[in-house]
Amino acid sequence: MPERIDTPAPGWRGLHPDILKLGLVSFLTDLSSEMIFSVFAIFFTTVAGASSALLGLIEGLADFSASSLNYLSGWLSDRSGGRKALVLAGYGFSTLAKTILLVSTAITGLSLFRVIERLGKGFRGPPRDAWLSAIATPARRGYAFGVHKALDKSGAVVGPLVAWALLKWLGESGGAYRLLFWVAVVPAIVSMAVLATVKDRPATPHARESVWRNWHALSPGFKRFLLPGGLFALAYYSLGFLLLKAHDVGFGVTDIVLLYAFFNVTCVLAAPSVGRLGDRIGRRHIVVLGYLVHGLLNVWLALAHARWELVAAFGVYGLFYAIEDAQSKAYIADLEPERRASAIGIYSFVTGVLYLPASLLAGALWSIAPTWTFGAAALLSLAAIIVFITTRGGRT
Repeated sequence: MPERIDTPAPGWRGLHPDILKLGLVSFLTDLSSEMIFSVFAIFFTTVAGASSALLGLIEGLADFSASSLNYLSGWLSDRSGGRKALVLAGYGFSTLAKTILLVSTAITGLSLFRVIERLGKGFRGPPRDAWLSAIATPARRGYAFGVHKALDKSGAVVGPLVAWALLKWLGESGGAYRLLFWVAVVPAIVSMAVLATVKDRPATPHARESVWRNWHALSPGFKRFLLPGGLFALAYYSLGFLLLKAHDVGFGVTDIVLLYAFFNVTCVLAAPSVGRLGDRIGRRHIVVLGYLVHGLLNVWLALAHARWELVAAFGVYGLFYAIEDAQSKAYIADLEPERRASAIGIYSFVTGVLYLPASLLAGALWSIAPTWTFGAAALLSLAAIIVFITTRGGRT
């Protein structure tokens, strides 16, 4: 199937309209999700009464549940050649999960929501990213992923601000949180309607290819990239621990929501520029930059005690997220052009499986001292850089 679908032109307005529609879908979905996630860690541990160790377990299980479907959805997408049906199913699953919060805000209901919502994310991610990479030209792929991430994170900016406004208006009561959960469902439903208008871009199907044959058909370079990617996943603890760090140094819940919005604003502003930089200098250099920023950030957090230091940390974390989340997938699309959904799915599966022990480790170390959590993450980030360089980042 031909890849050249959009016509290169300066500025985000020159991108194919379907890239922008997929970005709008992500905007609405993140608007919905981040209204909830911006208060989830605090609500889960203070209102519902769960421990920080249980938070780490649930966050790890949530990421594990998402990753458990990544390879399956990627393989199914490459096997059938279709993208849209699987993406619709994934977004629909996440929307359905949010209705759990409308009937239960106990620890069990909150835990089920967190895990099931991530299942939907895991199912839609690989086919959507393969869909996106097929629409964009190779020379602008990093920029397309960057613009998509910027739109995605714009929803993550608006969502926490809406949550902050509701809590500021109604106070931090159980009724206010329940209203917040009700409001969050609306944009999730609208996103489904927008997605229905996007035209599918089917790839060449591999109808008789089993999972085993699919794995063997993937390039050696991609498989080598799984080594540093997996090692770095062990350093990639949940953002919930950064929110807890902010709470520990004196920020209230409403202020933490604003910090969360600031993190997302930084990501929105950085993502397109990072994508363009990757198109110009090579995405493998951008991947290393992401590992380096994460390592230095954790050194900063291990030593941080002042409120301004946490504000700066949230900004730097937004830069890191703009690099890592979008550009690693654009890099994989370069390494594996024939079976992109499968490759992205395997990468997400491997890293997601490792997020569970990473979050458990972060939770256990946090119980001893928060400094230990950040120190371990810094060392693992450094190790990932070394492995990436020695394996040449998956390049042959």
